[in-house]
Amino acid sequence: MEANNITISKEVRNIGTVQIADDVVAMIASLAATEIEGVSALVGNITNELMSKVGMKKLTKGVKVDIIDNVVTIDLAIVLEYGFNIPKTCRMVQDKVKTAIETMTGFTVADVNIRISSVSMQHGKNEKR
Repeated sequence: MEANNITISKEVRNIGTVQIADDVVAMIASLAATEIEGVSALVGNITNELMSKVGMKKLTKGVKVDIIDNVVTIDLAIVLEYGFNIPKTCRMVQDKVKTAIETMTGFTVADVNIRISSVSMQHGKNEKR
């Protein structure tokens, strides 16, 4: 599978062009999402899960990126930790991902769509609340 590269149309003093691969945008989104307290992990499709079992880990699993005319749409599949407010945590993830991508790439983020795939009970069992 060939990675898509997006060329930023702004040229600075005619010294060349900058290309950003879709995987770079996905990586930014993935790292930004996992920085939010309450997000346990991102989840990928069955192929990504099987490949991670045999040692080939991909940090962009659970992230789908669409870039059209320098406008980005992100789809994230995440696992939340038990005990966190789902709407509040998702809003924080959306804000963090949008800000990170716009700051680092100069693209405009139109949508950050989140799918909660499961809730992790691991942290809830060990903590007294």
